[in-house]
Amino acid sequence: MTKSVIWNQPQDTGMNATLVLAHGAGAPMDSYYMQHLAECLAAGGLRVMRFEFPYMSQRRATGRKRPPDRFPLLEEAFVEHCKDLPGAVFVGGKSMGGRVASTVADALNAAGLICFGYPFHPPGKPGKTRTAHLHALATPGLILQGTRDPFGKPEEVADYDLASGLTVEWLESGDHDLKPLKSSGRTQDDLIQDAAQRALKFCATLIS
Repeated sequence: MTKSVIWNQPQDTGMNATLVLAHGAGAPMDSYYMQHLAECLAAGGLRVMRFEFPYMSQRRATGRKRPPDRFPLLEEAFVEHCKDLPGAVFVGGKSMGGRVASTVADALNAAGLICFGYPFHPPGKPGKTRTAHLHALATPGLILQGTRDPFGKPEEVADYDLASGLTVEWLESGDHDLKPLKSSGRTQDDLIQDAAQRALKFCATLIS
């Protein structure tokens, strides 16, 4: 499998940990969201490796949009990119990338799982949940979710049966891309930075 990756290296490597960060279904590993998030995490001392799933690599090569690969291929690609990495290895991603990470975290014996905007259900279809495997998740996990995220809002997620080691933290006014309402007085950059800081604290706690 051809690997296409982007590394964000921290100036301070005292944490000695790597986060394998996967993109969502519609945007590549170098989207503004992914770039800014990776920079914020690296600035806080976490080594970040971004990669692309096969369908996104093909889209980059051909310029033609493609639907996501079947889930087993997504999982295979994620696992392949987790080999021979330095330090403690965390897995995570944005939306679909975080969902894939959550399905392979236990098998990889990851130090932790971090999901940025987990797709608990398709927008407008709260009955079609994607949470069955999260009940038995053994890996410590953190989900960072905007309160306006159509893939899972606070009142919906409150009823889910999630593993005791999985924590959901809410970013006020954020949507699925952590874009807040103008009336909040905050920006997307503010919420991404907030999410990064919470993720860094989560990682530091687990490897201290």
